[in-house]
Amino acid sequence: MWFEVQSTLVRTSVAVASLLAAPLLIAQQSVDVPSTPSIGNLNLNQVLANLEERDAQRAAALQEFESTRVYRMKYRGFPTDRDAEMVVKVRFHAPDSKDFTVVSETGSKFVIEHIFKKLLEEEAEALRNSRHDMALTRDNYKFELAGFESDASGGQYVLELVPRKNNNKFLYRGKIWIDAKDFAVVRIEGEPAKNPSFWIKKTDIAHSYKKVDDFWLPAENHTESFIRLGGKATLSIEYQDYKITKSKPTDVAKSSRKSSARSQSLSGAEPAVWTAHIVALGTP
Repeated sequence: MWFEVQSTLVRTSVAVASLLAAPLLIAQQSVDVPSTPSIGNLNLNQVLANLEERDAQRAAALQEFESTRVYRMKYRGFPTDRDAEMVVKVRFHAPDSKDFTVVSETGSKFVIEHIFKKLLEEEAEALRNSRHDMALTRDNYKFELAGFESDASGGQYVLELVPRKNNNKFLYRGKIWIDAKDFAVVRIEGEPAKNPSFWIKKTDIAHSYKKVDDFWLPAENHTESFIRLGGKATLSIEYQDYKITKSKPTDVAKSSRKSSARSQSLSGAEPAVWTAHIVALGTP
């Protein structure tokens, strides 16, 4: 039984990670987008059109960056507790290359080899081969404008996501928060549209982003998987020490928006990969 639970955790984490690594490709529509939108007063189509435009610009402008990640997992439950941590250096080269260098490893070898490193493999694969069945598009999701939350930075539009196909394990249901000035995804909360296994009772996903120079990049990913046998696996990824090593001004990249808007990953894309992996790997 324990072997079956282990296998389930790996499959679940991989599935969750795939969710959050998928490209955010919103189908273009003929929408009148204000050149200087009034904060908090846009309708759903205008919010999505601004998000598409700004993310395409940022994706075209970002050429290379470096960062450090800290992967942590805590499992509490049958048959024994497990903890692990792995520190990784990351180098991104546009358009579809990420180099990972493991700096340190501590704790459970099973978690490190079958969860952390599997997450890296799946992320690199998802970056090279975009899958439309797990992208954040109108084909895969129904979007609803849930409201607007004001804060000192200007506020965020809150959108609800409902998957069109509940049997697709690479989709999730939940909410995204979009910065009202930059039109970038700043937060994602949700759960997989389809439970990846009988042994996983529930999985909660939370991802946040932070602004680095002109770009919105992942800040933290947090996933909790609850096991039917009574255990809980918590997987977190912290993103540190970002350094943008090569980029173009976003206003220059704007000229390439029309040709790249359908193919570039947007700020909300990477979470799809994390969700898929985290759920699958959430149980050591």
